[in-house]
Amino acid sequence: MILLLLFSLMMVPTTALAEPVHDSSALKAQSSRTAPLTIEEVLARIELTHPLLRATGLERAQARAKVLKALAAWEPKFRNELEVDRYQTYNLTNVVGPNILIAGYNDTMLKVGHPWGWEIYGGIRSGLGDRSTLGGFDGVRLQRVVSPGVAIPQDLQGFYPQQMLIIGGAFNLLQGFMVNEEYAEFQQAELAGPQAEIKVAQKRQDLYLAGAVQYWDWQVAVKQADVVRRALGVAEERYRMVEGRSKAGAVAPIDVVEAKEEVQRRREAAIAAQRKVEYEQYKLALFLWEDGDPVTPRPEWAPEFQGETPLPSEEDVAAFKVEATEDRPEVRNLYIEAKLNNVELKLAKNKLLPKLTISGGPVTGGIYFFGGFAYHMNALFSMPLYNRAARGKVLHAEAEQTRLSYKQAYTEREVQIDVDNWLSAQVRARDRVRAATEALRLAKTLEEGERSRFNMGATSILFVNLRERNVVEASYELYRAQADYVVSRGGMLYARGALAKPVDEKVLAKYGDPLQAAGSSGRKLPGRD
Repeated sequence: MILLLLFSLMMVPTTALAEPVHDSSALKAQSSRTAPLTIEEVLARIELTHPLLRATGLERAQARAKVLKALAAWEPKFRNELEVDRYQTYNLTNVVGPNILIAGYNDTMLKVGHPWGWEIYGGIRSGLGDRSTLGGFDGVRLQRVVSPGVAIPQDLQGFYPQQMLIIGGAFNLLQGFMVNEEYAEFQQAELAGPQAEIKVAQKRQDLYLAGAVQYWDWQVAVKQADVVRRALGVAEERYRMVEGRSKAGAVAPIDVVEAKEEVQRRREAAIAAQRKVEYEQYKLALFLWEDGDPVTPRPEWAPEFQGETPLPSEEDVAAFKVEATEDRPEVRNLYIEAKLNNVELKLAKNKLLPKLTISGGPVTGGIYFFGGFAYHMNALFSMPLYNRAARGKVLHAEAEQTRLSYKQAYTEREVQIDVDNWLSAQVRARDRVRAATEALRLAKTLEEGERSRFNMGATSILFVNLRERNVVEASYELYRAQADYVVSRGGMLYARGALAKPVDEKVLAKYGDPLQAAGSSGRKLPGRD
């Protein structure tokens, strides 16, 4: 009796599959949504909300920070200097004892620099000290000195006798003239902005392609799981039919075991297919963000694959190659690297020149208030005998320029071949779709014929199962070929550089605010900087 009960439990089909697993983010998804998830929406949501694209956009803010930092080299500077000195003099003429004098000055000036390598400043100097120092007295007899007044400027006098206007500056005439470290840093900082845009385009291109491929992988997994579930339903229905016919004595009991074994085989395949769907949907969720959380797509959102489109003509392919060499971020970035290296090369060649600096300005130090105000003029000339450091920098920059030219030639050719490669992929995928469609049609014809033969008792259930498995496999191949076809079309957009450009604002407006798009993060806002 116990053996009979166990045998009955084994023979009862268990049709319930594991329920799909959804995480909390799936619960936040549009539970009432019925519209299919399109590739347009996937790309739009990447542009609007993807955190990695937003993070890359901050390269723009960092580029502006580099410009601000470089501009600080010539930023106007307000400067105030105060110096007060106390002196004690004693010699044989001072019959009444030593003289103690206090003198000083206060300089208030504004310094301004220029990228060409010169700096000027101007301001006001005010004399400080005791009466004998400022008023022209000898400090002993309180009698005015015959010589010109001490600490009283004879030219460029200011608003009162002890105040004067001061000017000065420094100029580089050879090394450092129009080309110097500060100006080179500023020129390279200005290129950081275009370089940041290229990095954003590169990240957008990579995310668009990765999101599109994942979208189609998810779509294939959903369609294949649906095929497996339908095949499982057919096997379960046949099992019940064979079981009834076996009880009536129309078929052998071994056919019941065969039908039951096929049900278990397809149930295992259905569970694996369900796991595949969940795996692909969670990966796709990382490209669909809403309110800071990934949105897990539901299987019912998967649309049908679209039909084939006309292949590009030879003229189109030629235009695509030109477009690729102009728009692909990899090529554009090499142009920026070449410009950066040109700046280094100009700076290195400028270092080969001798250094000649002319400077002048008021003399500092309280001692000059006793002998009167003074100016100084300097000329500094220097040059290394062998100039090895400068020659080494020139050699390095020239080698880097040659390396970049080789790399640029290779990269341009690489993106052109990429266009040919994706065109080949599109052609072959189209041919595969046609062949897989015909194979599926033939497999279904054989399946129907084998099923009719089975109903007439001319064949066994084993051959029916084999025919149905062939249909499932042919459906798999067709879906995979259709996915490869749409991937090849997206790959052609990638090869052309079209995916490096953001989705049109009219499309973005359907799914969010284009002004708050992740792809525009880091851009300068009104009133900043």
